[in-house]
Amino acid sequence: MSIKRIIPCLDIKNGRVVKGIEFINLIDAGDPVECAVAYEKAGADELTLLDISATTENRSTMLDVVFRIAEKISIPFAVGGGVKSVEDFRRILDAGASKIGVNSAALKRPELVSEAAAEFGSKCVVVAIDAKKRIDGTGWDVYYNAGKTNSGKDVIDWARKVQSLGAGEILLTSIDRDGTKSGFDVELTKAVAEAVEIPVIASGGAGKLEHFKDAITIGKAEAVLAASLFHFGEMKIRDLKEYLKIQGIEVAI
Repeated sequence: MSIKRIIPCLDIKNGRVVKGIEFINLIDAGDPVECAVAYEKAGADELTLLDISATTENRSTMLDVVFRIAEKISIPFAVGGGVKSVEDFRRILDAGASKIGVNSAALKRPELVSEAAAEFGSKCVVVAIDAKKRIDGTGWDVYYNAGKTNSGKDVIDWARKVQSLGAGEILLTSIDRDGTKSGFDVELTKAVAEAVEIPVIASGGAGKLEHFKDAITIGKAEAVLAASLFHFGEMKIRDLKEYLKIQGIEVAI
């Protein structure tokens, strides 16, 4: 079994962390650099930074954040939000990010995935898929525009497509479960993980230790992502890793 990864997610707006992290006595809970350093010390395997104010004006602010974080931490980190071109990939990777996440831009122009993979390697390309269960229960649709707009694409079909285009990883978020703390949608995660050969990161719904175990053992996720659960000290990453290790899941302690 491969080593499973624990990934905290930071939402960043205008260069500041939106939900300040409260689990460690930070001087400035809104400073993304301080938060990133704290998470590395807390045992995170990777970080994901989402630029939720990703407009042209804020791009330089975010690049500065990426550059400053890259100077301070040694764990890999992905950056997403507002990435629309190979040039965007280049700028963010040059600033020090390890990977780039794309969502809406890939739906609008799937060639972006293959172009970025050809230029920088599949390992740098993460496709974020926001999934919502169909009312009739026949599967899941891919949503974009912060989960507001249905693309009309089937999640499984789209996952296979982005793999064929060269994506190195899929960040799979259940819109239905996001923020509920009722557990990851393991049915969704398993369906996607079994349809592709690239790693799937489970996101949306983490609430307790067992949820992470289920995402990995039942959902077949290679990594698990959470935000507020870690930010507000409801769960410590080291406690989670100790629990997973006891459950026979390989993690980096």
